[in-house]
Amino acid sequence: MNATIFQPIPARPAPVNTEGPVAWVKANLLGDWKTTLSTLLIGAILLWYVPQILNWALFSASWRPNYDACRVDGVGACWGVVAEKYRLIIFGRYPFEEQWRPLVATLLLTSLLVASCVRMFWKPWLPLLWLGVLAIFFVLMYGKILGLTQVDTDRWGGLPLTILLASLSLVLCFPIALLVALGRRSKLPAIRSFCTIYVELIRGVPLISVLFMASFMFPLFMPQGTQIDVLLRVLVGITLFAAAYMAEVIRGGLQAIPKGQVEAAATLGLSYWQTQRMIVLPQALAMVVPGIMNNFISTFKDTSLVTIVSLYELTGAMKLALNSDANWRPFIMEGYFFIALIYFVFCFSMSRYSHWVEKQVNKSKLR
Repeated sequence: MNATIFQPIPARPAPVNTEGPVAWVKANLLGDWKTTLSTLLIGAILLWYVPQILNWALFSASWRPNYDACRVDGVGACWGVVAEKYRLIIFGRYPFEEQWRPLVATLLLTSLLVASCVRMFWKPWLPLLWLGVLAIFFVLMYGKILGLTQVDTDRWGGLPLTILLASLSLVLCFPIALLVALGRRSKLPAIRSFCTIYVELIRGVPLISVLFMASFMFPLFMPQGTQIDVLLRVLVGITLFAAAYMAEVIRGGLQAIPKGQVEAAATLGLSYWQTQRMIVLPQALAMVVPGIMNNFISTFKDTSLVTIVSLYELTGAMKLALNSDANWRPFIMEGYFFIALIYFVFCFSMSRYSHWVEKQVNKSKLR
């Protein structure tokens, strides 16, 4: 009888740690030779340029509102232009002594936008709150009542005008886009053709053309003596333009819903609008949250084009503030960086909110 020889199993290597910053660096930056080489090249470029950028932007920059100090050799960025011209950049041509009014109005509207993104404020009274805040906004900006001096809309500008155009156009374009998207899938040829023509016409021209038509050409078709405020015309143009693009985003979500769900709803006796409201639209809109938010961000940035119709929003107000002063005109680049920071804060906030909404709507898929 042969004796059994015991042979121990070789020791296995210790498990690799997959959590923590060191593990993340190994997996994402040093995973293989290609990744390591790319990391080293990009790191070398950053080590070369980042110190120079920081030196120009921070360490050697001039922060005093003195244009003579900015012209000294060796001085980096001249942020004194922002300290000197920030009120003109933020509020545009609004009367200097009355700029507390657009400040209060902008804070109210921005607070309303933030509150509208919080779940606890999603109540039936939220639309009434919107109407109330918008009424206060226009009273403060326009005046002529409550002892406030009148300020015509052509003198509105800067950040208040940007936020007003972006928020109102986005709020108004969403229901229009929803109806157009449903219309493009309608079985009625007249409705489907009308919605298709609208979308193709709007998407076939740039926003500048739409603004030009709304501001200069549209009044020519109105009865003689009829005057429509330029702000209203621009708002309508941006709203119709954004609605056409958003309608296609929503239509993509509608087409992704299986036909069987609609047929099942019909067998249960649900009407067309009940089916859309309770079954189709909740799923379709959840699928296209990134596309909708992308359209929101694009519309917010496109408000900078209203300068062509003599409405000086944030970008136009910055150009107006610096081009009118020869002493500060050479430092317009710093002005662009300042408004770029403002745009980035708003756009990044919308992007992060979009990620939060995606997580919320995807909870049902994780059950």
